[in-house]
Amino acid sequence: MFKKGLLLTLLLFLTHINASYLEGKKIFENKCSSCHGKYISIKNLKINFFEQDNKIYKLTVPTVNMLAYAIVDGPKRIGDPEDKEMQEIEIEEYLKDYLEEPDISNTICDPIIIKYYEKKEAIKITDDEALNLTHFFMEYKKNRLSKSKPKITELNKFYDENKILDEAKKSNKKLIVYATSKSCYFCKKMERDVLSLKEIQKRMNKDFIFLKVDVDEINLPFNLKKHFKGMTPTFFFVSKNKELENIYPGAWLKDDFITILQENIDEK
Repeated sequence: MFKKGLLLTLLLFLTHINASYLEGKKIFENKCSSCHGKYISIKNLKINFFEQDNKIYKLTVPTVNMLAYAIVDGPKRIGDPEDKEMQEIEIEEYLKDYLEEPDISNTICDPIIIKYYEKKEAIKITDDEALNLTHFFMEYKKNRLSKSKPKITELNKFYDENKILDEAKKSNKKLIVYATSKSCYFCKKMERDVLSLKEIQKRMNKDFIFLKVDVDEINLPFNLKKHFKGMTPTFFFVSKNKELENIYPGAWLKDDFITILQENIDEK
């Protein structure tokens, strides 16, 4: 009995280990995205359905984030979130069954907004496609949130300048070197009031690689030390070819920092 249980666990592991969020995303984009729209914030969805009677977006099917929420986190979610392995299996089975035989009475979407939805056409998917779609929905929230945050690399004494520059060239992005220190009050204030804002993060993610340097612990990269006047925060904008383009000492308000970012985007 023990050997059979161990064998079943091993088979499940080998089957599921090859599942991929990115593969699931491709399947969703190829087979589902033509009907199910892109992300719309929950705030705007609530306004659309509960205040405007669906007159803003005129949705006839749930958006991708509505599906992910309903499947993984909603009141009628599939499986137990405390048992991820079993939840994965249950979501996979639900997707196969529902997509092949759509039934509005078996939907997991909010019953209040079902009245706006049209009958769904049946779709046949393979076991592998169902498994990858399952990973896509289970990891959707985590991946979407990670993209909204700036990729901040906190340099330490082991950083590799050439590796950073290679990344900048491959992605065609400039570098923002953020000189800070743990004792810097205005650095903390700017991080809280400006750098943490989604609008700022989105702008930085698109065009820059953001490097955070504690000047009390390590030297600034790219020979910037000779240009540093000792003020934190200071923002250095460096080209992908290691050329210093601009220096902005001091803390900045949101609108001013947006202007700074735009100035350096326009100089590309």
